[in-house]
Amino acid sequence: MFNISKIEYFNDIIQFYLERYSIMEMRQLQIFTTAAREKNFSRAAEKLGYAQSNITIQIRSLEQQLGTRLFERLGKTVALTPAGVKLLEYAEQILKLAAEAQEAVAGFPEPRGTIRIGVLESLCVFRLPDFFKQYRQQYPQVKLILKLGTPLNFRNWLRDNTVDVAVSLECQVKEHDLAAKKLVPEPMVVIGEPAHRLVAKGRLEPRDIAEECLVFTEKGCSYRELMESHLAAHRIEPSSTLESDSVESIKQFVMSGLGIALLPRAAVVRELRLKRLADLNWAGPEINMFTQLMYHRDKWISPPLLSFINMLEDYFLRAALSVSPIDNRSGLKRYVLPGGKLRRT
Repeated sequence: MFNISKIEYFNDIIQFYLERYSIMEMRQLQIFTTAAREKNFSRAAEKLGYAQSNITIQIRSLEQQLGTRLFERLGKTVALTPAGVKLLEYAEQILKLAAEAQEAVAGFPEPRGTIRIGVLESLCVFRLPDFFKQYRQQYPQVKLILKLGTPLNFRNWLRDNTVDVAVSLECQVKEHDLAAKKLVPEPMVVIGEPAHRLVAKGRLEPRDIAEECLVFTEKGCSYRELMESHLAAHRIEPSSTLESDSVESIKQFVMSGLGIALLPRAAVVRELRLKRLADLNWAGPEINMFTQLMYHRDKWISPPLLSFINMLEDYFLRAALSVSPIDNRSGLKRYVLPGGKLRRT
């Protein structure tokens, strides 16, 4: 249930704004915030489905109404003036409150809308396809938009509202403005080709890596950073490194004998079973990772997003307990939103 006092607060804000401005100007604020985020009128027009000339006209009209310039035109890009920066702060709050008030009182019987999800490639490929299939079957009115990235990307995207939620692979989320829920432990494995000399050794010590080419995921990847910190603590530097943002390409590099790599076991379980890759039995410091659900603490949890959070947690809980899927609408647990905060019921 939604907190009534918060609904009344939203209604007061929206009523004040509607008395002060017209519906046309509400649309202008949407155009203004999109142009500010995109830093380009053409991209803003494409995103909103308007002609670029319409974007330019609406921005000029808004500037005339306010009596100040909001953008500096710098070639093909635009940048906010100090007045534009201040307006953006208020415009985002006004649009956010308008959306929250509408969703709060609409009472959709079935979640609908769009969820933008930041997700790690390895999880998207090896952990989540079945979940996405189940979610789409249960909530066909909800559109899912996936954006692949790194844990560092997710932090930035959650803060600037590029994504609504992120599913990441993390050791620990320490930022106070981000909420995180550990869904399942993710065992990590250092892999090599089956004919690699270290397979016969039986265990991989940190010092062994000094003679190896280490195939890394891209910078910003949590388990890469943890491995690098472990090696630095032992004053060890690999003889050479390769870097790729694709888990599949990393596996192919390792299978071809180019080097060794650290990956989630879930990403290589098939190759290990078929003996295309070998577990080198890492004997260094533990590398503890968890699949985690992340969202901004100030994020408005819309009905579609709430259904996504509920069902994702149920999905991983069922996987951990090895129980049969159930209808999430009468599922294992639920949340309410007192004052906009998530809690179990």
